[in-house]
Amino acid sequence: MMTGLLCLGLVLVLAFLRVPLGISLLAVSMGGIAAIKGFDVARTVLPMTLSEAAFSYELAVVPLFILMGNVLSCTGISQDLFRAAHAFLGSVRGGLALATMVTCAGFSAVCGSSLATAATMSKVAYPSMQQYGYSDRLASATIAAGGTLGILIPPSIILMIYGILTQQNIGELFIAGVLPGLLGLAMYMLVIYLIAVLKPEHAPRGARVAAAERWASLAGVWPFVALFIVIIGGLYKGLFTATEAGGIGAGMALLIAKLQGRLDWLRFLEVMKETAMTSVMLYVVLFGAMIFSQLVSFSGLADELLSMVNGWGLSRMGVLVSILVVFLLLGCVMDSMAIILIFVPLFTPTLIAQEFDLVWFGIIVVVLTEIGLITPPVGMNVFVLKANLPSVPVGTIFRGLVPFIAIDVLRLGLLVAFPSISLLLVQWMK
Repeated sequence: MMTGLLCLGLVLVLAFLRVPLGISLLAVSMGGIAAIKGFDVARTVLPMTLSEAAFSYELAVVPLFILMGNVLSCTGISQDLFRAAHAFLGSVRGGLALATMVTCAGFSAVCGSSLATAATMSKVAYPSMQQYGYSDRLASATIAAGGTLGILIPPSIILMIYGILTQQNIGELFIAGVLPGLLGLAMYMLVIYLIAVLKPEHAPRGARVAAAERWASLAGVWPFVALFIVIIGGLYKGLFTATEAGGIGAGMALLIAKLQGRLDWLRFLEVMKETAMTSVMLYVVLFGAMIFSQLVSFSGLADELLSMVNGWGLSRMGVLVSILVVFLLLGCVMDSMAIILIFVPLFTPTLIAQEFDLVWFGIIVVVLTEIGLITPPVGMNVFVLKANLPSVPVGTIFRGLVPFIAIDVLRLGLLVAFPSISLLLVQWMK
């Protein structure tokens, strides 16, 4: 167990030092397994785990959804969604920020990545908000907070990884993320509206768009609507698996972009290159997490944690609150992906012993991850935004995010208190 604890500490130190997570997980886990079980066992575990994962049908879902999101991002289809949202909401006070939030949700529904959503919206929405006189604080915070919806509204890369780590049905996780994602969107929009009413200097009223132009703008929305209905509708009705949904979604995105004349040969190569690079990085991280799970099992860390929890005599809710506090505190100083990959395998046996629903807990983990993406000092969405908007100080973005973080904590409380918000659609699906 001491070897397991030392390896856990070393992985955390390497994560803080910004060593690539997949490499540190693989190296430390292999060293730990060799120390516990011997070099021959470690040498056997590595190829067996990698070969099983590489040929896993379920893991094929990752590059497929990444491809779908890249097609919509690189071909400019995401800008059509913003134009439509702007046409309908832009004339309301704070309407441009509201339109940005709706666009983030819509783009998230087919992208699955918070960082990609934040990066895309910083190029699409920020110039318009700046043009209409929005404060840097509200404009940047809206994009950073809206980007977090990318890991909850399905399809979600984080939910895919969580499903793989905990062996939960990815389709059920996607369905479970719909209502919490819409709740998050509604609460974020409420925050924007209140800011616009209470501090109108941050959110001027935009120009009114003619009715004919508003309805015409909807023509650019249909790719998102079609993809969301096909993917989520198919999963809900049980017509296909999450992997099949990824293939159908990627194929539809390519076909739509080609029919609209936005996908030439050079852009197609760019999309495929970006998809390959992102997928390989994620696979390395996943392989490392799988080997680390083996280390946790060999060292007995998870069993010892469960024994300690039982020894403390904590109530079922006390155990949950303790785990949530750990995730929240780590989210302030560590990359969210690292937290999930390191601590989900560690806490899963305890959660199972306490009879918590792992699909519901997956949604809770994602909401915790969302909060981590926008909390100082390590809010990844903030630094992605800073990279794309070098003129906006990091402090300005974080100050603007305070009300969004507060509403996120409230949403977390609602989801913990009322699990049916997450599980209602899943139960109906069954």
